[in-house]
Amino acid sequence: MLRRQLLHASAQALAAGTLLPAAPLALAQAAPWATPAPLTPVWARPDRIIAVACCTRPFRPQGPRIEAQRLGRHTVVHNYGHGGAGWSLSWGSAQQALRLVQATGATRLGVIGCGAIGLTTARLAQMAGLRVRIYCAERPPEVRSSAATGVWSPDSRICTEAQTTPAFTRQWEAMARFSFQRFQSLLGLAGEPVMWQDGYFLSDVPFDAELASVPPHDEEPDYPDLEDLIGDIRPRSVLLQPQQHPFSVPHVRRYTQMVFNLPAYTEWLMNGFMRDGGEIITRRFEHPRQLSSLPEPTLVNATGWGARALWSDDSLIPVRGQTARLVPQAGVNYGLQWRGHNLYMVSRKDGILVQAQSVGDWGNADATPDRAASVAAVERLAGLFKPG
Repeated sequence: MLRRQLLHASAQALAAGTLLPAAPLALAQAAPWATPAPLTPVWARPDRIIAVACCTRPFRPQGPRIEAQRLGRHTVVHNYGHGGAGWSLSWGSAQQALRLVQATGATRLGVIGCGAIGLTTARLAQMAGLRVRIYCAERPPEVRSSAATGVWSPDSRICTEAQTTPAFTRQWEAMARFSFQRFQSLLGLAGEPVMWQDGYFLSDVPFDAELASVPPHDEEPDYPDLEDLIGDIRPRSVLLQPQQHPFSVPHVRRYTQMVFNLPAYTEWLMNGFMRDGGEIITRRFEHPRQLSSLPEPTLVNATGWGARALWSDDSLIPVRGQTARLVPQAGVNYGLQWRGHNLYMVSRKDGILVQAQSVGDWGNADATPDRAASVAAVERLAGLFKPG
């Protein structure tokens, strides 16, 4: 989710689908027969918090770096800087990096990093017939991408509006479409690594009205509206009447979003990688010259936020993200977004994730959990349901 867009949502922005992952808005209201089954209220209590996790989104104003570089006897294909869209664009980004790898004629590949981008790139390279070895300092679930919310958000902090170019727009659409197709092939698998679920977008005022006031914001830039480019592959959302939802907020839209159950999905990737002969070597790199000892002539750099230090890439900007995870609850299989309150919830198999973005997230690389902030978010969530 893009915090500034969530705060300043307009009818036009909503119609473009920038706020609702995989859910452009329909103009019609929900028909009477479209009333959903009664929703189970979330037991939103601080004592049900079982984990608080932080991650650092690796944002590049110009978009992800996907390009080849010659480094001594090695060719390094960079694949990092995906902001908040790493999991969502992972397959499409891997496809573009793989093309650069294949252009070298390589049959063996070394991948630096085992997060969303590194692991997916390694797996796709295997499927293309390459022998792949991953080098990493951390493995899931210790990698930072394991702390993501796990929803389809392909344009989340992917680049700034000011630096969006027609070439990047085409590149983004290609990545988004390829990733979307890959994720659909994982539906129905054991453990449900990927699934679809309904969500509810809540607002204190009509969706075509500006918010009366918004919290102060930091220097976070504006982002481009890109999801309208893939509107043909996303379910539409509908406006609900008060009797059609259980929320204390007066204005509600129902949408449908794709969710990644990250523990099961990561396990699916890891199991497939190891089954097909992949190797994982624990190793930390402090400088590019250390790569000279690796036997693979072609390497993929998928170090995410770590690329700032390893490759001295000062264009990378950290964006802090924190989620609280509540005990899994039977019957809670939906998501929530509350306009103007920076509150977001998604239900996964491993628990109910509650996220509240704050002013200090932009430019903040501190991944120390702030439990008090998560407790406050959970308490706000509790007030969203009608009494009784």
